[in-house]
Amino acid sequence: MSMRFQTRGPTKEGVAIDDQESIPTPAKDWQNSPRGSVEHDVDGQAEVLSDGSIFVSSSPAMLAIRQQIEKVAEYDIPVLILGESGSGKEVVARLLHTRSSRARRPFLKVNCAALPGPLLESELFGYERGAFTGAVRSHPGKFEICNSGTILLDEIGEISPALQAKLLHVLQDKTVCRLGGSAPIQVGARVVAATNVDICEALESGALRQDLYYRLNTFVLRIPPLRNRPEEIPVLLGHFIERFARLYGCPAAPPSQRLVAACLEYSWPGNVRELQSFTQRFLIQGDEDRSLQELQGSGRIMMGHPVAVDSPAESSETNLKKLGRQVKSSAKYSRKRGSIAKPPPAV
Repeated sequence: MSMRFQTRGPTKEGVAIDDQESIPTPAKDWQNSPRGSVEHDVDGQAEVLSDGSIFVSSSPAMLAIRQQIEKVAEYDIPVLILGESGSGKEVVARLLHTRSSRARRPFLKVNCAALPGPLLESELFGYERGAFTGAVRSHPGKFEICNSGTILLDEIGEISPALQAKLLHVLQDKTVCRLGGSAPIQVGARVVAATNVDICEALESGALRQDLYYRLNTFVLRIPPLRNRPEEIPVLLGHFIERFARLYGCPAAPPSQRLVAACLEYSWPGNVRELQSFTQRFLIQGDEDRSLQELQGSGRIMMGHPVAVDSPAESSETNLKKLGRQVKSSAKYSRKRGSIAKPPPAV
């Protein structure tokens, strides 16, 4: 049986995982959940926020991220989160919101890359009746809806320079003006921005305004890619196996030594999101050999991150010790979460 307990305080460590299952509406997020409520597994390696976001402890890099979040959470300043796609930027933003005094207020995410400029502007700032064709009634924007809460502007590097200038004024004056309106509206949403673009290149090309960047980078969190924190892979793999096995009704066995070894050697260019998708395929297929071939035949085995070559004896001993530690950690995680020690059937 899975053993869990509730606590209001943070764990000592944390790894951000991009978990999009069963994310509640913003209203449920702040109205029905106690501030800072988290759920941990018995060994402290996993932390589940009330909105479904998950953090798994392991790496020093993400421990440092957590410590930075604890320091900045209560200060009403913009935060810029940098990191590759799939590395967990949204989850870091959610943790920042949960640890702040705004935890009972809405958390809203706006994907700036998914909307064209005019539509994004109306989405952020709202519009008045008759502002454009089809505007049959006034509509508040995300900044108004998220008042006193936290708004995540995801992929902010994709916003047009003209809209960036308007966003800068919102950050400076704490007011918005709806499209077609003239009266400024006071807003108090905390802005967290995230992007996976190279900041230096974006500034040089003009894709990102310097004044907006300097306004946002009051505090910067840099999320390392999964390949730079490989010690987390076995725990993440065990977590995803259990989670999707329960969802799909498949056996949830601890990952085998071969599977863990292959995952440790793979570079995961899609980061935690790619590992999650791989685990889903692994459980649905029920064929470990096929999953191993998928990893080994991808051409991305430790791409750009070669493993040091030792003598055959040293290499064998080192790899066995490392693999033993990783499998032990993963098996321990699965046992304490109540996994069934039965491998998926071969196809």
